[in-house]
Amino acid sequence: MSAFELIRLALSRLRSSRLRAALTMLGVVIGVASVVALVSVGRGTTSDITSRLSALGTNLLTINATGRNGPSSTLTLEDAKAIAAIDTIAAVAPESETSATVAAGVSTTSTSVVGTTAQYAKVRAFDVWQGTFLTDASVEQSLRSVVLGATVADNLGLDATSIGSMVTINGLPFEVIGILQPKGGAGFNDPDNQVMVPIGTVQKYFVGGDQVRTIGVSVDSEAEIQQARDSITELLRQRHALAATADDDFSIFDQAQLLATATSISGTLTLLLGGIASISLVVGGIGIMNIMLVSVRERTREIGIRKALGARARDILSQFLIEALTLSLLGGLIGIAIGLAVSAGIGRIAGWGFQFDPATVAMATLFSLVVGVVFGVWPARLASRLDPIAALRYE
Repeated sequence: MSAFELIRLALSRLRSSRLRAALTMLGVVIGVASVVALVSVGRGTTSDITSRLSALGTNLLTINATGRNGPSSTLTLEDAKAIAAIDTIAAVAPESETSATVAAGVSTTSTSVVGTTAQYAKVRAFDVWQGTFLTDASVEQSLRSVVLGATVADNLGLDATSIGSMVTINGLPFEVIGILQPKGGAGFNDPDNQVMVPIGTVQKYFVGGDQVRTIGVSVDSEAEIQQARDSITELLRQRHALAATADDDFSIFDQAQLLATATSISGTLTLLLGGIASISLVVGGIGIMNIMLVSVRERTREIGIRKALGARARDILSQFLIEALTLSLLGGLIGIAIGLAVSAGIGRIAGWGFQFDPATVAMATLFSLVVGVVFGVWPARLASRLDPIAALRYE
């Protein structure tokens, strides 16, 4: 009997018991849909993390203070100026941060106040929506000028017409000179939920001292990042008079490290969730095996008649195996469609869009076929080995 005829018989058999076939396929549908959706969500999460890290800055190195005397005691503005003189460095922006309440009229919001320099926008890859960013003159004179992040501006009800207006930061008046383009973010360290003022102003009115929390460094090219790291390490160890055996009192992080760590964690979680979802496929396979065993028992006389008319054992084996494969494949295709729809919905809500991976679809299809083969072989072999005389006598 040809493969086409076997498939036609399998579909005919499934149509005659639609409800049972649908319930049998349900486990495969749920399993495949879960795998496809979770893998797509994992890819979307990785893509979102990558885009957010890229938005932090171009070829970015972040130098943080560490050491026994606390993070505020090891990095200074002079360190930042010395780093700027290294050949491979494109821009340097020292940062001193604190939390404060910003008010405009009757509207108030709690946000981060970042004291920095004019190169902060280049280092952190910010674009100005309205007005201008901090200038060298405003930084040198420690003026009370402020650039608002997009979220802060929205919270205060400020727009393009607000350039030149006054806001207060912890009660001190500041002139709004610019509003930034939104980057997108949420939760802790949201790049849109902060305001930038000259670093001398923050040190004078809010934090005191000349220490800085972080120094952001933009390297000329990605190929020079490691060279820049080595040069900065050597320079800061000399400036901080560290002995050869002493540990660094600072740490340097780059985007590649953060991206590799985030991608690794995301990949591991995706595999874990995909493995958990695959359990549904096993449950679905057991359901297929169960219904095929019931089918063999119900069709014992049919098998006996076919064998009496000359059907070979391999014909019976092929018939029941094709039925099992048809059940699992149809369930897999339905599950793929549902999984893609779910992942598209999640991607739209989360903001990373629809993530389609042909390899995931191919893998899900293969898994559903494997389930059909693995759990359909035993019932098929059982049917093919029935004695025709005993089968004909079966009631």
